[in-house]
Amino acid sequence: MDPHNVEKNADYNIGSSGSQSPEHFHRAENGAYAGQTEAGKIEARRGSKLNEATDMYGDVATAEEYGYVSRGLKSRHIQFIALGGTIGTGLFLGIGRAFTQAGPLSVLLGYTFTGLAVFAMMMSLGEMATWLPLPGAIPQFCARYVDEAMGFAVGWNNWYSCAITLCAEISAASSVIQYWHGALHINVAAWISIILILIICLNIFAVSIYGEAEFIFASIKIVTILGLLILALIIDLGGVSGQHRLGFQYWRNPAAMKPYIAGGSAGRFLGLWSTLVNAAFSYGGVEMVAVAAGEAEDPRRNIPKAVKRVFWRILFFYVLGSLAIGVLVPYTDPQLLSAIKTGAPGAAASPWVIAISRAGIKVLPSIINAVILTSASSSANAFLYTGSRYLYAIAQNRQAPRFFLKCTKNGVPVYCVLFTWAIGFLTYMSCSSGSNTVFTWFQNLTTISTLFTWVSINIAYVRFHAACKAQGIARSDLPFRSPFQPYLGYIALVFFSLIIFFNGFDSIAGGFAYQSFITDYIGVPIYFGLYLFWRILKRTHFINSRDADLYTGKAALDAVVWPERHPRNLLERIWFWIA
Repeated sequence: MDPHNVEKNADYNIGSSGSQSPEHFHRAENGAYAGQTEAGKIEARRGSKLNEATDMYGDVATAEEYGYVSRGLKSRHIQFIALGGTIGTGLFLGIGRAFTQAGPLSVLLGYTFTGLAVFAMMMSLGEMATWLPLPGAIPQFCARYVDEAMGFAVGWNNWYSCAITLCAEISAASSVIQYWHGALHINVAAWISIILILIICLNIFAVSIYGEAEFIFASIKIVTILGLLILALIIDLGGVSGQHRLGFQYWRNPAAMKPYIAGGSAGRFLGLWSTLVNAAFSYGGVEMVAVAAGEAEDPRRNIPKAVKRVFWRILFFYVLGSLAIGVLVPYTDPQLLSAIKTGAPGAAASPWVIAISRAGIKVLPSIINAVILTSASSSANAFLYTGSRYLYAIAQNRQAPRFFLKCTKNGVPVYCVLFTWAIGFLTYMSCSSGSNTVFTWFQNLTTISTLFTWVSINIAYVRFHAACKAQGIARSDLPFRSPFQPYLGYIALVFFSLIIFFNGFDSIAGGFAYQSFITDYIGVPIYFGLYLFWRILKRTHFINSRDADLYTGKAALDAVVWPERHPRNLLERIWFWIA
């Protein structure tokens, strides 16, 4: 059957069964593309693009009218996005506030517990995204497997979360630049404008340009963090001239866990709990691997590999990073407390920089500040990409204006990118209210929306697991199978739900602070308001597992056979393992 001649009902919508079976297309005999090099990949991308669009939209005419995204993200792009794509200011700057509030052990435990839950969520998401690697992915999974109203709610919730986080990272970058004295007398609007122009240039022309930029940005972050971990070990063991061995002395004096709000054990527990929200902000965007699945080469191979890499990202960057900070700096350090209290710009508030300064190393703080600036710019770039693809997914669900489906010849959803980018102009508010204040406000506003995204992913996975069982799809038929399912999905669902519910406990305990309470919980009525709006407007219902759409869009993906990579020497074997 020629996939170019597939026709569907013009009234096709997200609730229809779409392609009822993956047998609509057949793989090429004996791996027709196998062994081919770049030419094979180009041919696979070209065939995949029109076939996927036809399968999604129902007919060739609509597919040609709107165009479709292109699978231009190479394996190394996806792997490095998974390792360091959305690591922004949370790991370098935001962790300092949690550290002074709760102490080193609480931060370590908070990042570890949240990291384990995030990894469980990513395993569930990876299973769905490998079965059906769609652009945007998450809103479509929720709409197909749970309820169209949930797809609407999580889609728009994700979009505004990405758009606001884009503002937060641009605001943070403009604050970081002011660390250097030469930038203090330059209006912050100039830096905001430069970053806005940079990220639109990286996103508007081709997804491969975005991929190359993120590959470079992620490489810088990975090398820096690994270098910082090695430096932390050297400093801690007394390897710096003029400084004694530190060990875990700051865990004894002042203490490993700092009481928060209350005293004694209750205060230490509340301190630990307060770190979970901060950790969630730092991990925010980790689900971007699945969002990029719709534009990844050979997604059935690259996405599982990238999802597994998330574990090492969590271990090396966040867990070991929080441990390193805890042994190098006491949470009572006057410089750190003063920098956080006064909203000191850039690296001045970073516990990493303070640790290096305490060790008497002069040149590194400016280098670290430059890396933090790179991380913030990279993260803004990543959230512009992610937000635009969420908007594209919502439009595919027929829950946003259809013109958002329009793609350029290079496969960029141009109106989605421009509309999301335009929200970045809100960052100019920081010109009058102070970059650091705006960054804190944006951080508080977006953290709970990130948690709602993760809760929705786990709900979608539980329903996906049930739908596979109801429709006779064996676990062995899945391209990627995560272990201990569906129990991992349930555990992560409960964990993130508890964080949402108790997110604003500190705005109630010890006296009601209404402004903090509103900031902590504003995301709850936004999410449920979106859900109820679409549920009532369209009279949607929960989808029965037997009726869940597991196949629309899958047939075209199954038809493409990507060329296999065969390492020619040891160096290529190592590189293929990494990327």
